[in-house]
Amino acid sequence: MMNKTLWILLAFAAGAILPIQAGLNTKLGKAGGSAVHASMISFVIGLVGLVLYLLITQQNVSISGLKATPMYIWLGGLLGAFYVTVIVLAFPQLGPGLTFGLVVAGQMLISILLEHFNVLVAQQSSINTYKILGLMLIVVGVIIIKKY
Repeated sequence: MMNKTLWILLAFAAGAILPIQAGLNTKLGKAGGSAVHASMISFVIGLVGLVLYLLITQQNVSISGLKATPMYIWLGGLLGAFYVTVIVLAFPQLGPGLTFGLVVAGQMLISILLEHFNVLVAQQSSINTYKILGLMLIVVGVIIIKKY
């Protein structure tokens, strides 16, 4: 199992590549004349990459576990498609700074609520003054990015 420092670096890298992905998908959407098609192509290419990774690593899947999963769990794919498509549409309108500032603010708000109400998380963590302050600082940062 990987240590926490490596997970921190990987999470940072994943966040760092999102604006690059958005820029590439936006250019693809402009080239093809459709943001939705660009999103679909992005997912197809991602699917091919994941299939190749699974073939190389020879990982197994629990079909019985997947069959027993509640239907709402499958909404993750739709939420991912919504996210990528909105980013492709918002990126040229708002720019990378404001687009991803708003993305981070939205992520933090929902993350705090999910942890507080113990929904879809491994461990419950109550809302406190520091979390609210941190979220407010993110929102202030987004406002500063928008104004200047």
